[in-house]
Amino acid sequence: MSAATQAPPATATQSLSGAEVVLRALKDNGVEVIFGYPGGAVLPIYDAIFQQNAIRHILVRHEQAAVHAAEGYARSTGKVGVVLVTSGPGATNAVTGLVDALMDSIPVICLTGQVPTHLIGNDA
Repeated sequence: MSAATQAPPATATQSLSGAEVVLRALKDNGVEVIFGYPGGAVLPIYDAIFQQNAIRHILVRHEQAAVHAAEGYARSTGKVGVVLVTSGPGATNAVTGLVDALMDSIPVICLTGQVPTHLIGNDA
């Protein structure tokens, strides 16, 4: 490879939060819309969503509605439907829609939050 075609050396590293990495991965894979309902365990991702404008967020009133909306989006656009819900009841409320999407072979990704590792198993 000649010097003219080589990539320039990295001069500085960019520091990204985990939430920013998740959003970048979604964007790099063509995701334009996320359906969701915020909760404590996913607030860092929501902060990152609202600091960018490449991915649009559609707020729903219940996690189950988020999954069904993402499923409808996937059916009508041919793209993957993406859902963002919080941990605990937020995740379990999404199950019916996820099973429906699974049974109909509809591509849906559901991202859920989780309590900090040191709180797992402590009824947190």
